Amino acid sequence: MTTDIRAARALLDKLPRARLGFFPTPLYRLDRLSDQLGVELYIKRDDFTGMNLFGGNKIRKLEYLLGAAAGEGAEYAVTYGATQSNHAMETAAACRRLGMTPILYLTAVVRPDEAGLRANLLLDRVLGAETHIVPIGPGETEAQAEERSFRMGAARAAELNAAGHRCADIPMGGANPLGSVGFAAGMVEMAEQAQAMGVRFSRVYHATGTGGTMAGLHAGRSLLGMDTEIVSVAVSPKEKDAYLDKVCGLSANALALIESERKPDRAAMRLDLTQWQPGYEQPSEAASEAIRTLAQTEGLFVDPVYTGKALAALLADAREGRMPEGPVLFWHTGGATALFAEPEILGDLCR
Repeated sequence: MTTDIRAARALLDKLPRARLGFFPTPLYRLDRLSDQLGVELYIKRDDFTGMNLFGGNKIRKLEYLLGAAAGEGAEYAVTYGATQSNHAMETAAACRRLGMTPILYLTAVVRPDEAGLRANLLLDRVLGAETHIVPIGPGETEAQAEERSFRMGAARAAELNAAGHRCADIPMGGANPLGSVGFAAGMVEMAEQAQAMGVRFSRVYHATGTGGTMAGLHAGRSLLGMDTEIVSVAVSPKEKDAYLDKVCGLSANALALIESERKPDRAAMRLDLTQWQPGYEQPSEAASEAIRTLAQTEGLFVDPVYTGKALAALLADAREGRMPEGPVLFWHTGGATALFAEPEILGDLCR
């Protein structure tokens, strides 16, 4: 490896960090599914990240994002997502842990029932987050509604700052260079666990949306000089070249933040676009089948929005003989609260 694990941790420790999660998250072999697929398959349980039972991978990013905000004296933090956003709920929970007031601008990709709140949106309300639902207007795209939510959030933050109440602006999905440092740290954590187990992963699968997790994994890969292949499974439509340019930039800037001279390898970035359809927060039969398969072989749950689609890509590759030699890792990034979301998100799991 180019940088050993101890030296990598020293670089990561240069940045302020709020201790919010429970690390390292478990990593172990999926014995029954491995036997079924003929693949030596392991899982990294970032659904156990914390801080609460409904946590997930965003806490890794929020440790750095809100650590910096707390160091600057922030009283409030504003962030964005869909109404069932894992990131938004985890930001609200982390804010409460740090004594900040969370403000959420949530785009109604699937319109919620205000009289019967479910899943993450219910948790947002229990957490007492200042919550703004942003509907998608007639003739407006999801992206346009999101842009409108960003403007609304920026205006609310400016109002608070002008009144003398410092408000941090946390990007959707925690997808900026500082947030991506959190997943570079996650990659170092995984490498340390694998080394202790005597395992060398040939490939890692994970779900990608806003790109911060993917950027962080590649930053960690470059930092340690690893040759592990990373398959990033898109959960929403992407324009491939533009998306990879964005992720590569985030990854490079994350490495620069920790003063590493390493650069990410854009040519090594593999974006799987086979599973996102019919759209974000819209279930697919392949994802539903993946959810049932993991539940019925290992007693574990993934969700229809993110991890179910990533697992569907892994299963397709295994069943069609596209796996490399050596152990493979599925990075479970959390989000199982979507199993209790609106029927339009859940799909048909009970066949």
